[in-house]
Amino acid sequence: MWSRVRGNVSARIGALLILLIMAVGAAAPWLCAWDPDAINPGARNEPPGYQTTIRDDDGNKVAYEALMGTDTLGRDIYARVLYGARVSLTIGVSVAALSVAIGLVLGLVAGYFRWLDGIVMRFMDGLMAIPAILMAIALVSLSGSGLTTVIVAITIPQVPTVVRLVRSIVLMIREEPYVEAAVSVGTPTVKVLLRHVLPNTFAPLIVQATFLCGSAILLEAILSFLGVGMPSDAPTWGNIMADGRSQFQIHPHMILFPGVFLAVTVLAINMLGDGLRDSIDPRLSKRL
Repeated sequence: MWSRVRGNVSARIGALLILLIMAVGAAAPWLCAWDPDAINPGARNEPPGYQTTIRDDDGNKVAYEALMGTDTLGRDIYARVLYGARVSLTIGVSVAALSVAIGLVLGLVAGYFRWLDGIVMRFMDGLMAIPAILMAIALVSLSGSGLTTVIVAITIPQVPTVVRLVRSIVLMIREEPYVEAAVSVGTPTVKVLLRHVLPNTFAPLIVQATFLCGSAILLEAILSFLGVGMPSDAPTWGNIMADGRSQFQIHPHMILFPGVFLAVTVLAINMLGDGLRDSIDPRLSKRL
C-alpha cells in the first residue's frame, strides 16, 4: 500500500501542500516579525504592499511593510494569516484524532456485541439527526468560546460517522472463519478484538481521518465567521474573514488571503484522503 501511496499523484501533491502549510505555521514567528494582535490605528484598511515607518518597542524607527494589507484595526493580515494556520491545523488534527479514538471504541463495541448494537447505534442516529453546524453552535454557546470548547463542539458531531464506519467493518470481520475459529478455541474477547478485528479498521480509518480533519478546519472557520467559534481577537482564518466582511466590496484583500489559505488547506487534505482511498482500494479508482 505504501508503494501505491507514493505513486499516487493526488496523495503526493496533497501531502506536499499540507507539509508546506504546517511549516509556514510553525515558522510564523520567523516569517513575520510583527505581532498578529498589534493594533495600529494609523494604518487601518491599507492595501497589500503598504509601506510606512513605525517605532518599535525601543522607540527606534523601523520600516514596516504589510504584504497582505491591514484590517479595520490596523492589524497585519499577513501575520494573522500565518498564525491562523497554527489554530486551524491544531483544531483539525485534534478533532480527527479524538473522533477516530472515540468512534473506534464505540464502533468495535457496537459491531461485535450484538446486544449493545441497538443501544449505541440509536444514540448515534440521534446525533446524526442534528446538523453538525447547529450542534456545534449550541455547544459553543453553552460553554463559551475557546480552543478546547471548539474542539469538543466539532468532535461530537463527527463521532457517529466513525462509529458507523467501524461498525460496518466489524460486522463483516466477525463472520470470517478465522475469527470464528479464534472464538471456538476459547480466545478471550479482548484478544480477538485487538488481534483479529482491530487491524482491519486501520486503513479505512486513516482515510476517514483525513476527511474529518478537512471538515473540522472548515467548520471552525464557519463558526468563527459567525462569531461563535474562537474569541474574536484570536488570529484564525474565520475571524479574519469575519472582520473583513463589512469592507469586502472596498477592501477585498481582507477576505481574499485567509480564504485562499483555507481553500488550499482543505483541498490538500481532501486530495491526500482521495489518494489514500485509491491506494487502499485500487479497484475503486479504476471504477471512478
